[in-house]
Amino acid sequence: MKKNIAIIMGGFSSEFEISLKSGQVVYETLDQAKYSPHRVHIFKNKWVYVDPNNQEHAIDKNDFSATVDGIKITFDCVFNAIHGTPGEDGFMQGYLELLSIPQTSCNMYQAALTFNKRDCLSTLKPYGIKTAESFYVNLGDAIDEDAIIAKVGLPCFVKANKAGSSFGISKVYKREDFNKALEVAFKEDDEVIIESFLDGVEVSVGVITYKGEVTVLPITEIVSNNDFFDYQAKYLGESQEITPARLTEEQEEQVRTVAKRVYEVLKMKGFSRSEFIFKDGEPHLLEVNTVPGMTKASILPQQAASAGISLADLFGNAIDECLKN
Repeated sequence: MKKNIAIIMGGFSSEFEISLKSGQVVYETLDQAKYSPHRVHIFKNKWVYVDPNNQEHAIDKNDFSATVDGIKITFDCVFNAIHGTPGEDGFMQGYLELLSIPQTSCNMYQAALTFNKRDCLSTLKPYGIKTAESFYVNLGDAIDEDAIIAKVGLPCFVKANKAGSSFGISKVYKREDFNKALEVAFKEDDEVIIESFLDGVEVSVGVITYKGEVTVLPITEIVSNNDFFDYQAKYLGESQEITPARLTEEQEEQVRTVAKRVYEVLKMKGFSRSEFIFKDGEPHLLEVNTVPGMTKASILPQQAASAGISLADLFGNAIDECLKN
């Protein structure tokens, strides 16, 4: 009997439109001989099941079900395609765990930890994972620009601590640009991380659990046409994403080893995509994404294709792994 799969998409953050695209691709791609896919839109003001005729039906949050024409629909598994809150920061994971509904992304704690850049990098440093120099600022703090510059130097990056898709990020070259950069970051989050500029090759490394094994996918090199890998570079074609990356064998082995170690140290499951920049010949971790983009043009699906894994196989494997566990 086919499994009912709820594909959750949308969310509460600036990434909701990207999430809707990812979720729609999953919906259209899942093998309907094995699964019965269902779209569920999650927004602050409504949770709705969207039927094949695009009609909306309220989700009963007591058991995460929908009733259509008098028939109650329940779900065997949830495919999580929500980028940002509440799908990438642990809230949906915790809710679904309480209901004993399996879901394809990492568990609640891992989601909350990796979504918080400051906490994630701090957790990994004792394991020898190299990162940029950083300085933390919270909304309402007095801004000591001298102390910031002394710690991270110029240029540097000012980032919203809990945001994705390069929302709330600015590259700062001059002291007088700090206030504007902080305004941009604080629109997305009340915590900010300021990091030193790492001048080197940037790569993205997908790690998944595939057929029971932790698997590092072919590496993607990021070459932005802009000043850094911003929203336009990520989603509007203003970058080159080269898979496999143009790395030496030594560089490739280094970053594969570190990315796998990050996945295992954090006790991850499901999808992850980690971003690194090589500095002084060694990969430095920028961040870990646990609900990466799932459109055909997204980086992790490109990496899977390079490894000979189709989208249908990639998505189906994620469902099979979470049902198995």
